[in-house]
Amino acid sequence: MIRLIAALAMAALLGGCFPFALFAGSGDPYRGYQQSFGTYVTSRDVNAFCLTPRLRLVIWEFEGYFGKKIVMNSGYRDPFHNTKVGGADDSYHTRCMAADFFIPGVDKRKLIAYAMRNKGVGGLGCYPGRNFIHIDVRDRPRGWTKPVTFSGC
Repeated sequence: MIRLIAALAMAALLGGCFPFALFAGSGDPYRGYQQSFGTYVTSRDVNAFCLTPRLRLVIWEFEGYFGKKIVMNSGYRDPFHNTKVGGADDSYHTRCMAADFFIPGVDKRKLIAYAMRNKGVGGLGCYPGRNFIHIDVRDRPRGWTKPVTFSGC
């Protein structure tokens, strides 16, 4: 009788773990990324602190629309770092107004399509062969209904 009760208790205990075992291989899509000021970043060199409120709002809109957090490749860059990585002299990264990012599990084409519809996105860069997009919150030229696009968009 004791063995029967022990066997039933063990079955109930292990049965509760079964649903978790189904997803054990899927893993956390954010594993390996660090967090900086509430934003996932690809390395500790990414500055996610200096983001204008306008840029932060647009990032939150992406996260809300896709239901997932972004992972930032590049945020603020000081002029020395910007030159080192080949950034434009007048880069919006040096003004805290630009971010390069991706969202794990979201196709880059969907990010691009959403950026084209988002009125807060002033500039959009799409890099062939790369998993991220660039957005900035520049003012759009008068009469433009879509962001200024460059680099393969």
